[in-house]
Amino acid sequence: MNAVLAVKQYVSKMIEDSGPGMKVLLMDRETTGIVSMVYTQSEILQKEVYLFERLDSPNREAMKHLKAICFLRPTKENVEFLIQELRRPKYSIYFIYFSNVISKSDVKALAEADEQEVVAEVQEFYGDYIAVNPHVFSLNLLGCCQKCPMIRYQLSSEPAKRLAECVKQVITKEYELFDFRRTEVPPLLLILDRSDDAITPLLNQWTYQAMVHELLGINNNRIDLSRVPGISKDLREVVLSAENDEFYANNMYLNFAEIGSNIKNLMEDFQRRKPKEQQKLESIADMKAFVENYPQFKKMSGTVAKHVTVVGELSRLVGERNLLEVSEVEQELACQNDHSSALQNVRRLLQNPKVTELDAARLVMLYALHYERHSSNSLPGLLAELRTRGVAEKYRKLVAAVVEYGGKRVRGSELFSPKDAVAITKQFLKGLKGVENVYTQHQPLLQETLDQLIKGKLKDNHFPYLGPNTLRDRPQDIIVFIIGGATYEEALTVYNLNRTNPGVRVVLGGTTIHNTKSFLEEVTASGFRGRGTESSQVTPRTSSRR
Repeated sequence: MNAVLAVKQYVSKMIEDSGPGMKVLLMDRETTGIVSMVYTQSEILQKEVYLFERLDSPNREAMKHLKAICFLRPTKENVEFLIQELRRPKYSIYFIYFSNVISKSDVKALAEADEQEVVAEVQEFYGDYIAVNPHVFSLNLLGCCQKCPMIRYQLSSEPAKRLAECVKQVITKEYELFDFRRTEVPPLLLILDRSDDAITPLLNQWTYQAMVHELLGINNNRIDLSRVPGISKDLREVVLSAENDEFYANNMYLNFAEIGSNIKNLMEDFQRRKPKEQQKLESIADMKAFVENYPQFKKMSGTVAKHVTVVGELSRLVGERNLLEVSEVEQELACQNDHSSALQNVRRLLQNPKVTELDAARLVMLYALHYERHSSNSLPGLLAELRTRGVAEKYRKLVAAVVEYGGKRVRGSELFSPKDAVAITKQFLKGLKGVENVYTQHQPLLQETLDQLIKGKLKDNHFPYLGPNTLRDRPQDIIVFIIGGATYEEALTVYNLNRTNPGVRVVLGGTTIHNTKSFLEEVTASGFRGRGTESSQVTPRTSSRR
C-alpha cells in the first residue's frame, strides 16, 4: 500500500498506453494537483508529453499533431466540457481516463458526441486523491461536514457512520471493481472523526514536515516564502517533495535541532572541498550568509539553499513568537493533569507581548478542552484576559466553537485520563538537542486507536463493523480515513507504526491535512460559531452536524 506509487503507476500507464508520439496532458484543476504531487514536469516531458492544458481553458489552440491524454474527475462539469471538446476536437486522438467511477449514461453521452470518432479509449483509473506521502493521502476538502459524506467506524460520529454506509453502497453497486484480489485477511477501512481529537491539530510541532506546515503552510508540496524578510526572487515559492528531494525525504520526520545540524554538515562538507574559502558556521544567519556569498554553491546545491532558507525562517518565527515557551505549556495542557500549574502558566503567557493572538487563543482553547468540567474552571477569566490584551473577537469566539466541535459531550474517547497521560509520557519522541523532551510528550489519540486495532483489542462497542461480518484475524492492511482532516503529527504516528510492526501496512487519509489555522477554518465551516462566548461559561451545544 503506497499512495504515491499507485498514482505514479496510473499516470505512467496512461502515457504508455497511448503509444509513441507527441502528447498533450489534458486535466482539470483537481487532477492537475494530483499529478503534480507525484511527477515533476521534467519527468513527464521525458515521456513525450510536451504540453499541459486544463480542459476548462477557453483559449486552447487546435493542434492536430498531438495525441490527447485526458485525466479527469468524473464530474458533471467535466463531462459537459468533454462533450463540447469531442464535438470540435482540437487533437488527433483522445485517450480518456476518469479518476473515479463514471456512470453508463455519461459514457453514452460522450459516445454520442464523438461523431468524428477521435476517442480511442475510455477507462477508470482510481487515482482520485492527493498523495502526500507513501502512507498519507488527502482529499483537499475543508468544511467537509457541510457536504454529503462520501468498514469499521467510530460509533460516536454520525458522519463516520454515514460515510461508512455510503462506501458500502458503492462497493455493493460496483462489486466487480472490488473482486480483483482475494487475501487471507481482508483489508480494513477504519473511519474516524476529527472531533474525537481536537487537541492534535491545535499543537505546535517540532518535526520538520509538521513544523513547516504549522508555521509556513504546505499546499500540495508548495511553500509560500514570499513574506520572508529579504527573500530572493527564486525562493519566494519552494517545493518540498520527498519523491524529488533526498534531503527532505531523509529529514522530514526528524526534529528541528537535527535538521539544522544536518544542513550544517552538508555545508561544511562543501567547505572542506574549498579550504581557502572556509568560514565559521555558528548560526542559521551564518549559513544563510554563506549561501548568498557563493553563487556556485547555489548552483550546485539549490536543495540545500532552499532548506537553509526554510529552516532559517522557522528559526526566526520560533524566536519572534516565543514558541519554545508556548509549546511547553501546550504540552502540559495536552498531557498532564495539574490544573493549578496549567492555569498559572497560561495566564503568564497571556501577559507576554511576544505571544501572538493565535497562540494566546490556542492556549485558551487547549485549556477549555482539557478542563471543560473541572470544578475550578477559570475559562471566563481567561476569555476576559484575551479581550483585555486585544485579541480579536473571531479568536475569542473560536474558543467556545472548538469546545462545541470537540468537547467532552461530543467525544467518544477519553483524551485526558491520568492513565493515558502516564502512557503517553512513556512514549516520548526524541526531543530537541539541549532541551528536555517536554516539547514532544504528546501522542495523537490515533496512536492508541491503531495500537489497539493492530493487537485485536479495539472495542466493537466503540468502533463497530458495518454489517454482520467481523474480522477474526488481526488486520494486516489498514486504511484509516479521518473525516474533518488528518495532521502531519498523525502521519508521523503511522510512519512509526509501519516501521515497528512488520507485516502491518497502514495508510492514513483525511478530507484535508490540517495545521492550526486550517483546523479552525474547519470548525467554523462546520457551523460552530461560539455564540455567547464571553457572557457565560462555555457550554457545548448539540449541532446539526451530528
